Amino acid sequence: MPQNPDIRASDADRDRVAAALREHSAEGRITMDELQERLDATYAAKTIGDLQIVTADLPEEDLHVHPIPATQKTGTPPATSGHSKDLHKYGAAAAWGSWASVSAMCFMVWAIVAVTSGATYPWFLWVAGPWGVLVLLNTIMGPKRR
Repeated sequence: MPQNPDIRASDADRDRVAAALREHSAEGRITMDELQERLDATYAAKTIGDLQIVTADLPEEDLHVHPIPATQKTGTPPATSGHSKDLHKYGAAAAWGSWASVSAMCFMVWAIVAVTSGATYPWFLWVAGPWGVLVLLNTIMGPKRR
């Protein structure tokens, strides 16, 4: 909803407009002389309407961030465009790989401690077991079907 132009402008409003003017100057939309004139008008502005007059001929946002028009054939499809099974397959492989590497490290630490100090309780199973069950259930259940 547009702001009422008769409302008094705050210092934050003036600073926001000044920052936008500096950005427009850096992008080449206004010259340094115009920038100085507009900054003077910005800091002298008393209402939101005065600030809107200073920036009336400038775009509110950078034109380069707008989406590609539908008639233009360049661009990439969104990541979730019908490939959920492929994404699940790669995610499951990553989950199994991280489970295996962490479980192997825990087993190696347990084995070193067991060899150097005698038989100990197999605590690594408390790390590998529940995590492995969750990864297995996720692999079995697969992606949710609609």
